[in-house]
Amino acid sequence: MSSYKELIAQREQLEAQLQEAFKEERMTVLDEIARKMKLHRITLDEIRGPAPAVKASKVPPKYRDPATGSEWSGRGKPPNWIKDEPDRSKFLIGD
Repeated sequence: MSSYKELIAQREQLEAQLQEAFKEERMTVLDEIARKMKLHRITLDEIRGPAPAVKASKVPPKYRDPATGSEWSGRGKPPNWIKDEPDRSKFLIGD
């Protein structure tokens, strides 16, 4: 029967062999992938897919309703409190 120290040494040796075998296998797989990509004219961009869409940042409000405190950025459909107002400058924030 093997001693504890001998078994530990064997385990370390096997782990080193396992790491080396893994590296070799990995290189073989990478070479095969690269070969097939070249053969089929596949680019990395095709594999990655489209870049994730950048989320638009929130636009700060430009107008404020003095009666309710509701705010509007000035983009999109105007809210009811400002839509029929000919002079929107009185609702501007910071003026």
